[in-house]
Amino acid sequence: MTDAERGAALEVIADEVRVCTRCRLHETRAKAVPGEGNPDTEVVFVGEGPGRDENQAGRPFVGASGRLLTELIESIGWQRDDVFITNVVKCWPPGNRDPQPDEIAACAPFLERQLAVLDPAVVVTAGKHSLSVFMPGERIGRVHGTSRPADPATGARDALVFAMYHPAFALYDGSNRSTLETDIGGLPETLLAARDRRADRAAATEPPAAARPAADTEPPAASDPEPAAEPAAAAPSTFHPVVEPDPGPSFLVGTEPDADQLTLF
Repeated sequence: MTDAERGAALEVIADEVRVCTRCRLHETRAKAVPGEGNPDTEVVFVGEGPGRDENQAGRPFVGASGRLLTELIESIGWQRDDVFITNVVKCWPPGNRDPQPDEIAACAPFLERQLAVLDPAVVVTAGKHSLSVFMPGERIGRVHGTSRPADPATGARDALVFAMYHPAFALYDGSNRSTLETDIGGLPETLLAARDRRADRAAATEPPAAARPAADTEPPAASDPEPAAEPAAAAPSTFHPVVEPDPGPSFLVGTEPDADQLTLF
């Protein structure tokens, strides 16, 4: 799937989200918040639900939590536009209350389809309700900063899930910011591990190379004629070495980039 095709598929989902009436949240929303970001990304952040600011803007993570999330992403040398950001519910729970299980279930098909289109290498869960979708039964205090394979039923068919606290965790108590910074510092390494895992799985599913035909080891029949003798090799002519021009110092020749250097794409 090309970037254009992914973008178009994501926009089809977004259009459905904007007119969705599957749960009670549509009754009080100003604007639904489908999500936004790079359609060719390897990393998707999944929050819990839009807040008051997002409800007015129709975009995810644009309030105080969003500003902190952007700072955290930039702290590891990435940009917000490098990733895709969405939520488990696409409409604002009034009063910034927690999303209810039936509301999360109503929105689940949208998130699953988004992940199926994006096919990320890493899904970052931001908050306990996002964590519950991808690591059911786990407690965020125990697994934050760690990763494990995603259940393909979530839509992320070949990804690692990386658990984090919601940015609001540091807004309620500034001393928690260091925890968020430490956790997101492990995200680049998780992306490298996810790439390796995907490459290994892809290699394991490749069909085996065709077997080479066995050499004929049968001796020739007695009645078979003897093969003709090889003609004698001609005497070698006088050898004149060809001197190639000196290409110059090797540092002038372009080199491949360092394979260990991390880039998002």
